[in-house]
Amino acid sequence: MKHLPDILTPCEVAMVISLTRQLRYQVCFLTLYSMGLRLGEAISLQIGDIDAGRMQVHIRDAKGGKDRLVPLPQRTLLALRYYWRTHRHPHWLFPGKDNQPDSLMDRGGLQKAMKQVILECNIHKAISPHSLRHSYATHLLEQGLDLRSVQTLLGHHSLNTTARYTRLTDITRKNTCEAINQLTNGLALRWECGL
Repeated sequence: MKHLPDILTPCEVAMVISLTRQLRYQVCFLTLYSMGLRLGEAISLQIGDIDAGRMQVHIRDAKGGKDRLVPLPQRTLLALRYYWRTHRHPHWLFPGKDNQPDSLMDRGGLQKAMKQVILECNIHKAISPHSLRHSYATHLLEQGLDLRSVQTLLGHHSLNTTARYTRLTDITRKNTCEAINQLTNGLALRWECGL
């Protein structure tokens, strides 16, 4: 049996990102959420992957060895530029602390930073950096984006993988409740009829 992941509400996402103390983690969390990236996809972003002219990011060699293009939100572009000026690494947007040519930001450090901020925000859910990707997909569906578009953005091979997010949306739950109520509202029950 597959368990449904915990997701953050949009307000919780905003709180987590804004209360993350270290700039590098804050910008990485914003990048994960605003583009629906996997952790490895985000930390391996290179300067050349950002196409500011077309406002998109080239995700290279993602899961399954596939590339994809994802939209780049203006706010994320500004944050990435600001953060890059703090380290000016010639290749990586998220280099390791030592700023060495092949050193990437530490996954463990990101996960630890997420645990810390979740604790400080008093959020009682099982949340990791990957939860930002789950939240992104769920929030897009709640805003009315179609399932096929979300599949493309996430780089899922199967639509079934993306479809699991429909079980997490408030809209799906609301629509389900409305449909069930519609089914039962027309029923004449004995006690209502005075029989």
